[in-house]
Amino acid sequence: MQKVKLPLTVDPFRSAQKRLDYDGIVDKSRLARLGEAAQSIDSDAEVTLSFDIDAQGLKTVSGHAAVTVSLECQRCWESFSYRYETEFVYSPVFNEDQVGNLPDAYEPALVDENGEIDLIQLVEDELIVALPQVAMHEDTDCKVSADNMVYGEIPLADERPNPFAVLKNLKQSNEE
Repeated sequence: MQKVKLPLTVDPFRSAQKRLDYDGIVDKSRLARLGEAAQSIDSDAEVTLSFDIDAQGLKTVSGHAAVTVSLECQRCWESFSYRYETEFVYSPVFNEDQVGNLPDAYEPALVDENGEIDLIQLVEDELIVALPQVAMHEDTDCKVSADNMVYGEIPLADERPNPFAVLKNLKQSNEE
């Protein structure tokens, strides 16, 4: 089956009632914020989405996304290719007040004035959150080995007097 471009926006309520499934791509040119978080985006994002209604009657959007990006290794400062995947579950809400009513397993997806959600933004948000906090090569691929790493010494804290020591002296003088 050929993957097609996902729609930019979709009505999550109508899609959930029809139990629609999407299997497609998000063009890497549409992932500008992800491009700012990484050195470059090397592939289009492969995305699958499923719209459904859960046992509580809540509409849900569950999905899976995968993409390849170039990141800068924080040990050797060289660029490396990194492929990663993320899974997510959203439930559409009309306003911030409804967010507290959602189960913890669901993230809120705010619906716009047309009753639609922005699929590209939703997928891009998940891809940004799934990036590693500290990007590094695998130990075997990195030019800097564990033997060559230098760790600094932790300086001792200044031996400054406690600023509240004056209060202790005041308390002692009041007791006399």
